[in-house]
Amino acid sequence: MIPESFIQELLARVDIVDVVERYVPLKKGGANYSACCPFHSEKSPSFTVSPTKQFYHCFGCGAHGSAISFVMQYAGLGFIEAVEELAGNVGLQVPREESHRASEFKAKKAPLTELMARAAKFYKDQLKASPKAIDYLKGRGLTGEVAARFGLGYAPDDWQGLQAVFPDYNDPALVECGLVIENEQGRRYDRFRDRVMFPILDQRGNVIGFGGRFIGDHKEAAAENPAAGPKYLNSPETPLFEKGRELYGLTQARQGIRDQDCVIVVEGYMDVVALAQHGVTNAVATLGTATTPIHLQKLLRQTHRVVFCFDGDAAGRKAAWRALEACLEQLADDKSVGFLFLPTEHDPDSFVRAEGAETFRRLVAHPTSLSEFLLRELKNRNDLSTAEGRSKLVFDATPYLQKLSAPILRVHLAKAVAEAGALTQQEVEAQCGLKPLVRSRPAPPARSRQIAVSQVKTLLRHVVRHPERAGRLPLEYIDASEPAGAALHAIANAFDHGELSTGSLGLLLEFFRGTPHEAQIGAVSAELAVESGDETEETEEFEGTVERIRLRAHKEEFDELNSRLNRLTADERQRWSELLTLRKAQEAARRSSQDGQSGG
Repeated sequence: MIPESFIQELLARVDIVDVVERYVPLKKGGANYSACCPFHSEKSPSFTVSPTKQFYHCFGCGAHGSAISFVMQYAGLGFIEAVEELAGNVGLQVPREESHRASEFKAKKAPLTELMARAAKFYKDQLKASPKAIDYLKGRGLTGEVAARFGLGYAPDDWQGLQAVFPDYNDPALVECGLVIENEQGRRYDRFRDRVMFPILDQRGNVIGFGGRFIGDHKEAAAENPAAGPKYLNSPETPLFEKGRELYGLTQARQGIRDQDCVIVVEGYMDVVALAQHGVTNAVATLGTATTPIHLQKLLRQTHRVVFCFDGDAAGRKAAWRALEACLEQLADDKSVGFLFLPTEHDPDSFVRAEGAETFRRLVAHPTSLSEFLLRELKNRNDLSTAEGRSKLVFDATPYLQKLSAPILRVHLAKAVAEAGALTQQEVEAQCGLKPLVRSRPAPPARSRQIAVSQVKTLLRHVVRHPERAGRLPLEYIDASEPAGAALHAIANAFDHGELSTGSLGLLLEFFRGTPHEAQIGAVSAELAVESGDETEETEEFEGTVERIRLRAHKEEFDELNSRLNRLTADERQRWSELLTLRKAQEAARRSSQDGQSGG
C-alpha cells in the first residue's frame, strides 16, 4: 500500500496544469484553463482546469478529478501506476510496503525490459534487410508508415540470430524474458525464427513481449516440416508479460478510443494492424487467451463502449460467450458491451480489405448487445414450449443475473428473463436472490427534515471547499445514515485525527478514493470546480447554516420535552431548563436586533 501521507505530499508537489498540458494544449481564461475535452469528441471547449483547486472538470461528459485521476483516465493506468508516473516526474520515490518476494520480482523487471527493447530494435533492423518479410507485409496491404507505428520487425531464419545483439547468449535472463529457449540437452536457440514480429507494449510503452507470424502458407510448411511451429507464436508468460492482463495495440489505439469513445476487441494482432491501415484506429487484441475481467477493467477505464468482434463460426461464438462472462462483474449502467459476428469466411483483416472501413464501422455501430446475446443464447439452449424448458432457462440465467454489476441493466434483463420464462419479474428476482432496485420507503418525512437535508448538503459544499471547517460542524444533529451526512462525518473524522488538512479539491477527492463517500464528494467537487464565490459571503452562509441547524434542533428537542413536561426524569428536566434559558436568550437577542434595525 502507498501511505496516504505520500499521496497528499505528491499532490502538493505536482501542478495539475503542468500534468494536463503534457497531453492536452490548454488556453488560459481568467483564473482557469480550458481545452476541448480529451475524453470525448467536441468542437467547443468544455474542459476546465483549475490551478487553485488542483482539479479538472468537463461540463460535457462529466469527467473530473485530480492530477492522479487525469493520468489514470488519459493513459489508462491503474492508481499505483499513475502515482508512480507522477512521482517520477517530480523526483519522489514512492514508499510502499512490499514483501521480499515482490521486491525481488520488481528488481527483475528492469533489466528484462532493457533486453526486450534491444531485441525489438534488432527485429526492426532485420525487417529493413529482408525483402521476403517486406513483400509479405506489402502483400497484406500494409504501408511502411503503419509498420513503423506498430514497430513491426522480422526474426531472421537463424537458430541463434539474437547472438548478434546479445554476445552473452548464455545469459539466463534471455530465457527468463522468453527470447531464447533452452532444451533438455542445454542447447539454446531463438524462440522466434523466420517470422514477422509484433512487439507487445505495456501501458507505458515498454516492450514486454512479442507475437510472431509465420511467413507464407503455414499449412503447406507444416505438412513438409512438423517443426515449423504454429502459425502465430506469442512470448511465454514471464515476469514482464502476463497474457491475461495485456492487450495488443492498446498504446497505439488510445487516441482512436478517445475520439470514438469506443474500443473494438479482436482476436489477432494482424487484425489490429490491418484495421489501423484502413483508418480504424481504435482496435486492440487479446493475446492468445480468452478475454479476462482485467482486460475489461483496463478498457472501461478509457471508454464507455466495448465491441467484441469475432468470427461467426462456432469457435467465435464460444469466444464471445467467454468474453460475456468476463464482462458481467465489470459493467456499469453508463457502460455498454456489444458483440459483432462477421461472416464465417472473414476475419477483421480480410473483411476490411474486402468490404472497406465504412462498412466495418457501420457494423460496429450496431452490434448485438450483451443482454440480447445472453438472452438469445439461453433461449437457444432450452425448449420454451415446455414448462421444464422455461424453468431451465430461468435456472441457467440465475448466475449471470447474480454476477451482473450494473443494477439498472440487471432489472431490464430480469424482466426479459421473466417474460421468456413465463414468470413475473418479482418471481425471477426472488428465485435469483436479487434485491429489488426500488425498495419500499417510509412515508415522506416532515417539512423540517427536508429542510435539514438541504442544509446538510449546503454544509458539505462548504466543507469540501474548506475541510478545516469540519471542526465547526454540528455533527450531533447531522444524520450519518444519509449520504451527504455520512460524507460530512467522514471528513470531520479524518480532519480530527490529523489524516486530512487544508488542501485542494483534488487532494480531498484522492483521500476518499475507493470509499463509500467518493461519489458524493466527487459530485460536490464537480459543482465547485469553477465556482469562485466571495469569501466573506461564503463564511456568513456557512455560519448561518450551522446556526439554523442548531436552532431547529434545539426547538424540536424543547418541543418534545415540553410535550411530556409532567413525566420528565431529573436529567430531562435539567435539559429542558437549559433549553428554556437558551430560547429566552435567543428571543431577547432577536428583539434587540429588531429594535436596533427599527431605530436606525
